[in-house]
Amino acid sequence: MKTVLIVEDDLTNARVFSKILSKRGGLDVKHTENVDEVMQIAQEHQADIILMDVSLSHSVYQGKAVDGIKITQMLKADPQTAHLPIILVTAHAMEGDRENFLQQSGADDYISKPVVDHQQFVDQVMALLPKE
Repeated sequence: MKTVLIVEDDLTNARVFSKILSKRGGLDVKHTENVDEVMQIAQEHQADIILMDVSLSHSVYQGKAVDGIKITQMLKADPQTAHLPIILVTAHAMEGDRENFLQQSGADDYISKPVVDHQQFVDQVMALLPKE
């Protein structure tokens, strides 16, 4: 079974995403906003894909506040985790945001909140999962 790591500081969003992905997608789901845990899970290959909230309001790494863009940059810069697909998830959905966020972070895809079409959401995640 494939595992999705949800990096999200809003517990309601994390629960909704988790339920959609496990029920509709048949995926195993982990959730954390602890950056050390995110790095560890990624480095130990315990997730097949990451859903990364862009605006993490409580996340700190090595004493510095970091957001989802910064965490994605760190993961993509590390040869051990660079292959891991990352989808940015954000309520910032103004024109140009998608391109800016993808370019800045190196992420593989972008989903805007709120997620209205649950099947499209699952399809978007499934499309980026590594094939066996």
